[in-house]
Amino acid sequence: MQRNAFNFLNEWFLSPGRKPLILRGARQVGKTWLVRELARNHSKTLIELNFEKDPSLKSVFESNQPTQIIKLLAAVLQTSIDVNNSILFLDEIQAVPELIAKLRWFAEEMPELPVISAGSLLEFALRDHTFSMPVGRISFAHIEPLSFEEFLQAYGKQASVDYLNGWEIGEKIPEVLHYQLLGLFKEYTLVGGMPAAVANWVSQQSTNSLSQIHRDLLASYRNDFSKYSGKMDTQRLEETMVAVPRFLGQKFVFSNVNPDVHSGAIKQALTLLNLARVCHRVQCSASNGVPLGSETRAKFFKEIFLDVGLACALLELSLSDLNRIDDLTLINSGAVAEQVVGQLLRTLNPFYVEPALFYWQREEEGSQAEVDYVIQHGPVVIPIEVKAGATGKLKSLHLLMTLKKLSIGVRIYSGMPLQSNDACRLISLPFYLMGQLRRVLGMVTL
Repeated sequence: MQRNAFNFLNEWFLSPGRKPLILRGARQVGKTWLVRELARNHSKTLIELNFEKDPSLKSVFESNQPTQIIKLLAAVLQTSIDVNNSILFLDEIQAVPELIAKLRWFAEEMPELPVISAGSLLEFALRDHTFSMPVGRISFAHIEPLSFEEFLQAYGKQASVDYLNGWEIGEKIPEVLHYQLLGLFKEYTLVGGMPAAVANWVSQQSTNSLSQIHRDLLASYRNDFSKYSGKMDTQRLEETMVAVPRFLGQKFVFSNVNPDVHSGAIKQALTLLNLARVCHRVQCSASNGVPLGSETRAKFFKEIFLDVGLACALLELSLSDLNRIDDLTLINSGAVAEQVVGQLLRTLNPFYVEPALFYWQREEEGSQAEVDYVIQHGPVVIPIEVKAGATGKLKSLHLLMTLKKLSIGVRIYSGMPLQSNDACRLISLPFYLMGQLRRVLGMVTL
């Protein structure tokens, strides 16, 4: 399975100024696989430690001297360790977060040994850490579910990936290819981008088997609930997790989850799910300029789920029924289309940039409006409206562009690529070109 993140890891590995790397991302998005693949491709011995399985391994790291640590590891593992031909992998490091502070000594005293850390619940440790963070001596990479192009590669559709990567704005797409790519994108929407789900679908093409994989993945997140917070009722976490797909595309209101529960409990549950990266917040931004996060309204936000395939599973949408649906508008009233676009927007930035999502909302009497997403492209704010079908009004998008004097807006929909050349230029892209959005914006004058 090809992953774009592997190219980033490979560049990191070959960099002369390499620092210890921490992989961040939800459980089951492929962090461990990436590290193992890196070691295999470079013919390096992987020294893999899992602190969740064996927390006692932390005793090996009591010293601040990498030479001593490696000597002890060799004794514990009953093997010789050649630091010039090995990769040290500290998996599930959130179980012993104080070890993150130790990474600085590897950066300073043993740079020849590549060190990678990962943790599915790492955000909890980073939020509440009491240790001295080795700022400037470690690097981060953010791992998300597979993008559409990665899904196509896993599916053996390399020719489709090559076409998308080479498509130029203004180039006409033949109708037969357009509908073929739309069909593949709808398949991606149903399968999602979790590596286990994609691998299962590619090999078996069984909706029943895929459904079981989705349920198993959701069970793994539920199993983590007890690790989030000892004082949080797992029932609150469960009902909040299940609620997120139900309210896709809507302002998230705590009382809608369970009107009989105090909103503070739901707020806490949602915060924990966000930290575990099971859900992602879409924050309301004033969109007056960049950075978009500088003017947000804390009480106004939406939520998307980690993965569209898992969201469909929680919505109990029948995969066999959805295979007969031609228009994404009919899937949960189009909200799933907004989910998948938000999910793919999180894959567009470099891996060292922490993904963040924003939208715009206006609540004035007689003039309410909302634009699904706004992104930063260089110094420019770009509004994005998602239309699940091939048609739909864009009143809110045009209003935002007029109010903020924005020259370019984007519509993601099921129709053919189009662009207008009036004062407020509108670029319309079919869903399957989402992964090319940055490149497309680079082709036009901003």
